Amino acid sequence: MTNSIAAPAAVLDTYVSFPRIFVTGGSGYVGRNLIRHFVARGAMVIALARSDASADIVRALGAVPFKGDLFSSDLTAGISGCDALVHAAADTDHGPASEKQRHVNEDGTRAILNAARAVSIRKVIHISTESVLAAGKPLFNVDESMPLPIKPAGSYSRTKAAAERIALAYDSPDFCVVALRPRFVWGRDDTTALPSLLEAVRSGKFAWIGGGSYLTSTTHIANLCHAVELALSRGRGGQVYFISDGEPVTFRTIVSALIGTQGLDVPEKTVPRFAVRTITTFGEFLGKISGGRVVPPLTMQVYATSAVEVSFSIDKARRELGYSPVVSMDEGMNELRSGHRL
Repeated sequence: MTNSIAAPAAVLDTYVSFPRIFVTGGSGYVGRNLIRHFVARGAMVIALARSDASADIVRALGAVPFKGDLFSSDLTAGISGCDALVHAAADTDHGPASEKQRHVNEDGTRAILNAARAVSIRKVIHISTESVLAAGKPLFNVDESMPLPIKPAGSYSRTKAAAERIALAYDSPDFCVVALRPRFVWGRDDTTALPSLLEAVRSGKFAWIGGGSYLTSTTHIANLCHAVELALSRGRGGQVYFISDGEPVTFRTIVSALIGTQGLDVPEKTVPRFAVRTITTFGEFLGKISGGRVVPPLTMQVYATSAVEVSFSIDKARRELGYSPVVSMDEGMNELRSGHRL
């Protein structure tokens, strides 16, 4: 069943200007939904697929798979003839730093942008993340003017920040690059956040940090797809835009609602924030002095993205892209309860 949200008249020209779209990370959570979104709008989507299983997923969604990865020597052949690129592929692991994550997020972004520029792609949408600003301290209603931290929370933040800088450095008058920063992507077909939450609840490992009363911005997957559509038609080259569901909610509100959609009771167990911060700091110290032989039970990357407030303004996206959420939290939760896509 495809996304049935009607395309606003103001952005229908997207599919005239960009009738062929190349998507990386096509079999991933964001990529699958981008394929559904653009295929439903009438665009031809070609999606990068690293395996036969990934190619089957891409094909079933109505896109044309191109077998390979971000470093394939024939990548230009797959992108050739496309009008736009949406770079959604990334290593999103929140654990200790790895060369694999750096290679995929940084070198991979450089490789795909080189290939896109070589075949004269006209517009690139780079899917970044609010985590590029994560340093372990709360982020209170920040906007795009906030500088990247000198000391990021972890490898994911560090490599995604580097990837964002790499992507935007390619922007030029004839090669437009725009970056979007969603936060806490959730909704239909979730194979990332929701499964992890459910596993923690079922195993008895789930606990609220400091009661979970701090605010968080969130982004329903349909709202992210809508933002990508708008960024293709209206995004200014070299610019970054925060994307969310609108007003932030408490972390406890969104997580409780997500757990509840699957018929599970919401746990009441709470652990003090200072205790979690102490365990995190000490664990990472042991991991560092042991040369990685000791794996911390919780990384600062996880702490920074789930234990403190992370809220931001989407005024720039509203003003420049004409962005407004198309799916509310209630609609998204009803969708998850029913098991159907909007």
